[in-house]
Amino acid sequence: MENLALIESFSEFKDDKFIDRVTLMAILEEVFRSALKKKFGSDDNFDIIINPDKGDLEIWRNRVVVEDGEVEDPNEEISLSEARKIEPDFEVGEDVSEEVKLIDLGRRAILALRQNLISKIHEHDNTTIYKQFKDLEGEIYTAEVHHIRHKAVILLDDEGNEIILPKEKQIPSDFFRKGDNVRGIIESVELKGNKPTIIMSRTSPVFLEQLFFQEIPEVFDGLITIKKAVRIPGEKAKVAVDSYDDRIDPVGACVGMKGSRIHGIVRELGNENIDVINWTNNAQLMVTRALSPARVSSVKLNDEKKTAQVYLKPDEVSKAIGRGGHNIRLAGQLTGYEIDVFREGVEEDVELTEFSDEIESWVIEEFKKIGLDTARSVLEQDVNDLIKRTDLEEETIREVVRILKEEFED
Repeated sequence: MENLALIESFSEFKDDKFIDRVTLMAILEEVFRSALKKKFGSDDNFDIIINPDKGDLEIWRNRVVVEDGEVEDPNEEISLSEARKIEPDFEVGEDVSEEVKLIDLGRRAILALRQNLISKIHEHDNTTIYKQFKDLEGEIYTAEVHHIRHKAVILLDDEGNEIILPKEKQIPSDFFRKGDNVRGIIESVELKGNKPTIIMSRTSPVFLEQLFFQEIPEVFDGLITIKKAVRIPGEKAKVAVDSYDDRIDPVGACVGMKGSRIHGIVRELGNENIDVINWTNNAQLMVTRALSPARVSSVKLNDEKKTAQVYLKPDEVSKAIGRGGHNIRLAGQLTGYEIDVFREGVEEDVELTEFSDEIESWVIEEFKKIGLDTARSVLEQDVNDLIKRTDLEEETIREVVRILKEEFED
């Protein structure tokens, strides 16, 4: 059959990983009917028989025999004399089925048909890929580095699907080479045009949670629940865990003997410092635990404003704030409270906002970002450390220190 040589354009898809036989046949019929409609004006009177397993195709056009000279629609009617060239015993009113060869459609029509078919197959594949990865959102996925660009790393999985790891979704210490295997979570999947865009993230707190599921058997089995996880990627993270079984120590189980269990997670996250904390519904106690490793003396909560005044001994303050203010910031995110630190036993202290006439508000905000919101909290810091921890010039910092010192000297 002449058609066999012309339909390689669909037989090559019969082993496509995303398409089943029934769907393939439906796409093939749709494409061929479209070509017939373009050629003959209508496809209603055509039968299409497809066997994609063998790469076989038959197209039959059905027409009614009419008297010579009375053909009004050549696509649906055939004259008696033309019908008798096919079979000599045809009579008026009978149906004639005649096979249509693809070659009869013309070379240009066949090329267009092939292109349309490829487009439909790819469109189906893209929709399937979109659905497949949409179901994987929030799950850990591994893919190989294919190409490294300035703003993103392009990954390919085992099936050849492209996954994008944007620069802002990478941990600051991440360094990749072509061929490296990279783990992250599938953060989002969108259809742009007909092509799915798959975004991976290594900075999301969900990635940290999923690593706990993979690395800690009790979490995987549901014996330990992750209540909340917050992180500053590559720097520090806090994870609140709970267990409904009193026999299980959730923190101990997650950390392991000498940190053996959590070590793999820390290494995956670029040596991110992870604090695992026992969850409690007691907000006061939760704030205390969240500020670990600092030892809190007392906590005063304002539940309406969601603020917490935390009092510590002077030598515990820097631990509560943490390097770069990371500890107090994460504690606030974990508990949902805005935390203010106060030094126990220090009677006289003044909020930085009280100096707004002399110190510009944006400068005060820079100090607040690293957990310093009172005069004494700033004065207790080394100037060189403040230069490193803030975006402020040395001259600005020294001027602020001078203003604050004058307050206490007076």
